[in-house]
Amino acid sequence: MFVVPQGQRGARLLRPRPGEGWRDQLAGWLFCLPALVLVVLFLVIPIGLAAWVSVSNWDGIGSPLAAGVHWIGFANYKATLTEPGLAQQLFGESIRNTFYYALFVVPIQTFLALMLAVVVSRKGLVARSFFRTAYYFPSITSSVAIAVVFAFLFSGTGTINAVLSFIGVHGPNWFTDPSGLIQDLLGAFGVRNGPAVLVNHGLLGISWWQWLAGPSVAMSALIMLAIWTTSGTYMLIFLPALYNISAEVEEAAQVDGASPWRQFWKITVPLVRPTMFLVLTLGLIGTWQVFDSIWLITAGNPEGTTLSPAFLAYQTSFSDQQWGQGAALAFLLFGLIIVVVLLARWWLWSREFTNDRRTLRGLRGATMAGGMGVAGGAVGAQAREAAGSDGNARQ
Repeated sequence: MFVVPQGQRGARLLRPRPGEGWRDQLAGWLFCLPALVLVVLFLVIPIGLAAWVSVSNWDGIGSPLAAGVHWIGFANYKATLTEPGLAQQLFGESIRNTFYYALFVVPIQTFLALMLAVVVSRKGLVARSFFRTAYYFPSITSSVAIAVVFAFLFSGTGTINAVLSFIGVHGPNWFTDPSGLIQDLLGAFGVRNGPAVLVNHGLLGISWWQWLAGPSVAMSALIMLAIWTTSGTYMLIFLPALYNISAEVEEAAQVDGASPWRQFWKITVPLVRPTMFLVLTLGLIGTWQVFDSIWLITAGNPEGTTLSPAFLAYQTSFSDQQWGQGAALAFLLFGLIIVVVLLARWWLWSREFTNDRRTLRGLRGATMAGGMGVAGGAVGAQAREAAGSDGNARQ
């Protein structure tokens, strides 16, 4: 429905002709129909079938909807979460490994991506296009090629250990060393065995002492691989946010004498905070879904210290032929990612709300101080005027 501007004489409502509304809607649905068909065929139906497989006894032969496939309830989920055994232990190890993987990868890649974006967004930088392309290039390189290169670099006789030997450091066998970094650090101070309360109790089939082992040496190499390959992608996400920062704001900070480091923390970081929330969310989702580098380099070894939930679901389904349990692992990973992302978003939102309240208090304090200054100035002016009047009267 369209309205003629009121300033024109004889304003009236222009109604669409009968039948125009539903024809427009039908045309819109027809344009969306190919995409909707693809989504239903390749996303909705496979998710529904996977959900059925996770609660059935399908053995991978024939159709999951065949007459011989029966409902078995949540037995596959119970075997993973509540029943002690190998399935629960493997799931616990995969959760522990991926927790440390995300704990190291997400903050480092976010900070590095922001720093790279700040550097390449400088107007005085020579060959900015070259550096932007060079930093982004690892993100578009084949994961197979990157895995082969990293496997060579971090082998026992590879380039990394050769460089370490020049400074007198004996490098480890990176992809065959299962020892945890935290326990290695404690071992350097003579702590070899954990207390009984940590050794005898645990969660998901592994003890608390194993939970506190930290990422293994093999996982640390995969962490460096992930940071190197993903920082360029998130750098490109930060760049538009940095370009949207007004030049007047930076110039005002420079006039006030703010150092570059103080400008970064007090101006750049607060203004790109919404983009940082996006990068952190994407980073969390990506790290908990890690699969390709583990499948190509370690296959979950050594001793399960590089096992991830995604690779465990693949291995359980396609190698062990336990399709129901593999599907259950996939849905558990899906739920876990949702919970982790929601918790991270809530924590980030609460910090932003706290910072906003502090800023509001500061503004109120400044307003009150300014008001008191104005009132004091008015009182002083009135006193000076009164004193001048008294002097004139005396004269």
